[in-house]
Amino acid sequence: MWGILVGDGIWLRLLERHHAEPLFALTDRNREHLRPWLPWVDDVREVGDSLAFIEKGLERFARGAGYELGIWLEENLIGVIGVHSIDRANASTSIGYWLDAGHQGRGIMTRAVATVLDDLFFVRGLHRVEIRVAPENHRSRAIPERLGFRMEGILREAGRYGGRWGDLMVYAILDREWEARRHYTSCL
Repeated sequence: MWGILVGDGIWLRLLERHHAEPLFALTDRNREHLRPWLPWVDDVREVGDSLAFIEKGLERFARGAGYELGIWLEENLIGVIGVHSIDRANASTSIGYWLDAGHQGRGIMTRAVATVLDDLFFVRGLHRVEIRVAPENHRSRAIPERLGFRMEGILREAGRYGGRWGDLMVYAILDREWEARRHYTSCL
């Protein structure tokens, strides 16, 4: 199983087929928490839907085109962080994430995103990473802001969340910006 240690009992591990049941259970427990921001929540109706998501992530991983990682605290799945399709020609990608409501506010996701950025920039040699987030999703916005991403603009009505069309803020960070930040920051 491919994985990355974040620290303090937190691991990022590639989601595999046998994780479909815990992933579905986690999604099901967090429906109300996730629904305002993530349009796919109501399409996950059974374990097979979580399995299909995992299989797509495994296909991307096998092609070197991205991955879906479970965020584990000890042996408990508490969230997901995904690297969407990697654009090799432009050495860029975007990431998305979500965390169990009961585990928010502890810096877990900030550390998980930082760990993924290390992988994308220092191991995979990418140049640019984006995060897109709804302006009203203050907890999610705080992560790229805390990690030194620049807010580059707002895409009008580019996402469907909360049952309506909504704007998406585009945050991005470049490899040299992340390298400088990691060099001068030891708090992550």
